[in-house]
Amino acid sequence: MQHLKENPLPLANVLPAFAIELRELLEEQSESGLASQVPNLAIHDRCRCGDDVCCATFYTQPKPNGSFGSGHRNVVLAPDEGMVILDVFGEQICCVEVLDRPEIREKLLAVLP
Repeated sequence: MQHLKENPLPLANVLPAFAIELRELLEEQSESGLASQVPNLAIHDRCRCGDDVCCATFYTQPKPNGSFGSGHRNVVLAPDEGMVILDVFGEQICCVEVLDRPEIREKLLAVLP
């Protein structure tokens, strides 16, 4: 399977437990607008930074050329394990930065080698 930019995979199908966790973390931080997006998020691609140890970041919109630009913000979440930081542009979740979560990385690599 190649990069899925044209045929994104539903997050809830690829990472169902993480999708639930992500929604709960957003609700805990009073980000209900973002939390409501989680059931419809899709994985367009994964980060290809080459950090084979800890990076499990994935894009929920096509990856931009360069920065997201004006109107971008980060939402730092507090999971029990690892780090999760959302890139939000125009109040839409564009990227989910996931670090130190090997089980998520393994599942992403399985569907996006």
